[in-house]
Amino acid sequence: MEKIKQPSVAGTFYTDNADELKNQIEQFAKDNKNIYKVATRAVIVPHAGLVYSGRLAYEGISQLDEKIKNIFIFAPSHRIGFDGLALSGYDFWETPLGKVEINQEINKQLLKDFDATIYDDAFTREHSIEIQLPIVQSIFDDVKIIPVLIGMTSAESVEKIINHFYNDEQNGFIISSDLSHFLKDEDAKKVDLITAGMIETNQIKNFNHQQACGATGIIGLINFASKNNFSLIRIDMTNSSSTTNDKSNVVGYGCWFLLEGDKNTFLKEHYSKFILELCKLSIKSRFIQNRIEISYPQVFDEQGACFVTLEKNDNLRGCIGSIIAHKPLIEDIILNAQNAAFKDPRFNPLQQEELDDLKISVSLLSAPTQIDFKDEKDLLDKIVPQKDGIIIKDGRYQAVYLPSVWEQLPDKNDFLNSLKIKAGLAPDYFSDTFEAYRFHTEYVQ
Repeated sequence: MEKIKQPSVAGTFYTDNADELKNQIEQFAKDNKNIYKVATRAVIVPHAGLVYSGRLAYEGISQLDEKIKNIFIFAPSHRIGFDGLALSGYDFWETPLGKVEINQEINKQLLKDFDATIYDDAFTREHSIEIQLPIVQSIFDDVKIIPVLIGMTSAESVEKIINHFYNDEQNGFIISSDLSHFLKDEDAKKVDLITAGMIETNQIKNFNHQQACGATGIIGLINFASKNNFSLIRIDMTNSSSTTNDKSNVVGYGCWFLLEGDKNTFLKEHYSKFILELCKLSIKSRFIQNRIEISYPQVFDEQGACFVTLEKNDNLRGCIGSIIAHKPLIEDIILNAQNAAFKDPRFNPLQQEELDDLKISVSLLSAPTQIDFKDEKDLLDKIVPQKDGIIIKDGRYQAVYLPSVWEQLPDKNDFLNSLKIKAGLAPDYFSDTFEAYRFHTEYVQ
């Protein structure tokens, strides 16, 4: 006989009327801001009532690969304290949209090889997994779920499960978590931006449950991403004040998807046209004294660094950029486009009549990593021509060459000597305090 778990929070966290629920989720689909379907296999989504965070949860879950047959849902336990991970012993969970099957074969593996036990009482009044199910049911016709409630355990226990089951392309993962809780709107936004930056840069040393109630699951996914050179890409962020208009006591919501690769590669593949149009609009706005008003995906609110290069008749007309990401990429692109046009000290400010003849290109920079070397020969051996951008530093002297400079200086010695001259050093200069860093770029043109 089938063992079916009845809904715990239907009628409170979401409507218990099937038609109203369908209409609500259909509206989430219509309001979905995502331009591209990325077919990811892991997302971070919020778990408040659907009226508050359902749109963001839909935007995340709708990015999951349609070929997925099993979805792990990791969520924090809000009601009952316990050690380890809790699994569901039911065959099905029910919502107003029908039943969804538990993959008990996977549960058996989790019970055998991971820090997990069957503990149905932990799910009795818990909302953080059930709230995702109507959205899952509306997107996937044939999928099984593996509800995993997180108790007192380390992020490593979540990471191990993701790492073990990720090899099967039919498995997907939802990390269910809200962000900051019960702060004033202004303070919540500051805290949530810090949290977003930690998620997006894999810097989780001080990540804690005050930033996100599902911190354990988030850290587990971040660690998995970091070890595989994957990226977490922001889809959207907001908080409860967007629906309640109460800014005195808000809960933060964020949504990210796992990208099997580099963020800058993703930006180049999907948003090259937007980036170049943004540069041109930024420059044009200075001539007509208008503020830039443009809608853009929230991935551009992630911190990023870029160089903007302007050419006219195949000749350089300006090039300004940032080496280190220190502001949202959208701001860095706008500022560097304007500075390349009007503040490059090698050229006169751009004139409006030149705008139509301008060729614009943008280099999106990765974070620099320091090169360890014993001497100059060892440094030269470790530099990869045509690929590495190089930064050199020694005291107050510093200079950078983008990877594109290899086209003019293909020899390693010439490249490094020219870079020293650019920094204000002699070409044969070297010292024990000499530092070098490498970075890579995605070139948008």
